[in-house]
Amino acid sequence: MPVSEWILFVGAALLMVLTPGPNMIYLISRSVCQGRGAGVISLFGVVAGFLVHMIAAAAGLTAIFIAVPFAYEALRWAGAAYLLWLAWQAVRPGARSPFEARTLAHDPPHRLFAIGLVTNVLNPKVAVFYLSILPQFVAAERGSILVQSITLGTTQIAVSFIVNLSIVICAGSLASWFRRQPRWLSVQRYFMASVLGALALRMALEERRA
Repeated sequence: MPVSEWILFVGAALLMVLTPGPNMIYLISRSVCQGRGAGVISLFGVVAGFLVHMIAAAAGLTAIFIAVPFAYEALRWAGAAYLLWLAWQAVRPGARSPFEARTLAHDPPHRLFAIGLVTNVLNPKVAVFYLSILPQFVAAERGSILVQSITLGTTQIAVSFIVNLSIVICAGSLASWFRRQPRWLSVQRYFMASVLGALALRMALEERRA
């Protein structure tokens, strides 16, 4: 893969992990309610969930590219539609920012890991990323689709881990700052909605790779 495209993929992965969703809401709330240690354990569960998505998508994409080219287009349009839905959820009346932490009960380490895993496995935003956005960066002429998918998936996991670890470490300070600056909660929501809309437009206009 050309370096320029890899950098673009890293940017897409960064935008998605910064987009409010179940993972971010859970990690911030857990870290605020139970401390950084609990947040880190939960994060390892989230990473395990990413591995499930990556393995499933890598195997599935290989079959789709080989057997059902039309499915690629269906996934692309479904992904664009879902990104637009996420953008609407960010700005709809009554929407809440993920930096408004929810109250959670204290749980033991094994349960923290399990909840993080299940939260991510059932996270539709991650599924859409692996099934609709990642394929935009895979090209059959570059060799094994399986290897490309795993390489890109590993990149996404690394980006997500670094960003989420930073969020867990700073969760308390971030939540406190946003409580004192409520206007920035609205700015953050509208900014992310704009980013999601732009990404949806790019996906809709992107031509299928050979």
